[in-house]
Amino acid sequence: MDLGLKGLKAFVGGSSRGLGFAIAYALAEDGCLVAINGREQIKLETAADKITKETGTKAVAITGDAADPDTGPGLIQQAHDSLGSLDLLITNTGGPPAGRFEVFDEDTWQKAINLAFLSHVRLIKTALPYLKKSDQASVLTVTSYSVKQPIPNLVLSNSIRSATIGLTKSLALELGSDGIRFNSILPGWTKTERVQEIMEFRAKQNKTSVEEEIMKIAQESPLGRMAEPEEIGQTAAFLLSPAASYITGVMLTVDGGVVKGTM
Repeated sequence: MDLGLKGLKAFVGGSSRGLGFAIAYALAEDGCLVAINGREQIKLETAADKITKETGTKAVAITGDAADPDTGPGLIQQAHDSLGSLDLLITNTGGPPAGRFEVFDEDTWQKAINLAFLSHVRLIKTALPYLKKSDQASVLTVTSYSVKQPIPNLVLSNSIRSATIGLTKSLALELGSDGIRFNSILPGWTKTERVQEIMEFRAKQNKTSVEEEIMKIAQESPLGRMAEPEEIGQTAAFLLSPAASYITGVMLTVDGGVVKGTM
């Protein structure tokens, strides 16, 4: 199936590794020019080279912290200038630290809000003038299935990512008349570096091994396993693409059936 992505131009936040990289790679495979972003220049340039060489589609490296209010918005400007225009925006950030409610002070909450919510706000706000010029404009926020079914010991993420869902749905309603689609992808447990860190935290807390914690997670899914990053990337590419031109305001759970609710 031709998704109609060839020649479109995208900015993908937090994409030197993990889900962001998987999304950028999937877009590039279908011919979308991508500007990828991360804080560590060497890792980012390595990721851009990998995408360019393996997909045959150019990837541009834009180094910087998307969560930094002083530099984050400028990343969009750099991406636009490098690519010449902007059609697609993927707002993806790292997650707040794991832990129970009692251990976090207000400063930690503020930092988590900046990382997991306000970074989405700033990137979208900065990109809007460019997206309004595109006839295929689409925005995808990357959140988590935890907005539907909270995950133990992730109270920061569970709470703050729900705000991003509210933002995404509101903008789908508010900016649909401008021809811009807004959706969110809600990944389940996926084999990424971030999940490895969470498994290590759980193993320490539960006095178990990382392998045991991974097995517990796998057993929660009817499919009996975690997702591969490329499975998330391919789903995201579809939602962003012209093939999904009548889909907006959707919060798509990609979790292998872990969420037990019907909505």
